[in-house]
Amino acid sequence: MKTQGFLDQLLKTAQSSLGGAGGLEGLLGGGKPPVPYQDKYARDKQTEEKRGLLNADFGKGALAGGALGLLLGHRKLRKSAGKIALYGGVAAVGVLAYKAYGEYKRQQDAGAAEPQTVDRLPPPQAEQHSQAILQALVAASKADGHIDAREREAIEGEFTRIDGDPELRRWLHDELEKPLDPAEVARAATTPEIAAEMYLASLLAADEQSYMERAYLDELARQLKIDDALKSRLEQQLRDAQA
Repeated sequence: MKTQGFLDQLLKTAQSSLGGAGGLEGLLGGGKPPVPYQDKYARDKQTEEKRGLLNADFGKGALAGGALGLLLGHRKLRKSAGKIALYGGVAAVGVLAYKAYGEYKRQQDAGAAEPQTVDRLPPPQAEQHSQAILQALVAASKADGHIDAREREAIEGEFTRIDGDPELRRWLHDELEKPLDPAEVARAATTPEIAAEMYLASLLAADEQSYMERAYLDELARQLKIDDALKSRLEQQLRDAQA
């Protein structure tokens, strides 16, 4: 099962669908300037694409953008639009984790090794990180209890449009169906770097202003063995990226 390409497309297409001009290039300080509108047709077309993503009926979203919108719920998607627009793909999650976790480790030990985040790993290890990040993203999207049977069916349909791999489809179905358990989710974090990436993905998917979702994030951090200092750094790193 290959999840890295699927997750990368999920995040990249969501960014494009929401009209985000950030992405990984923006996080690294090398973002390209937005393409100017050439004419009224192009401007109207882009406006309609955005409106279509935010207001589409279930199953009618624009590929990955629609899948992520269905996964997070349309209300949450609107709240999270600023966050999502920052992400150009799975590597961007690694960049943020590298910065936050690297600073945390250097404060503890000046001679600490460089973090091995998803953006700095060869394919086999990057795939392991990507699957854990996707698992965390799906789990956090369920923290408010909004996904019912009809929504699960629509989400799975959109996921299938992105990638028809039967093994990936079965895995995603199982993740959507299983009860939410932070301890079970945290077991995917076999390294501290994966734990940091999973927490960042969960922050991306969850609404921190919701009591239920904040409680889930706090328990997930505890299960991931992320202490308060690292937890604060990861949350601040995301806020800084949004600024």
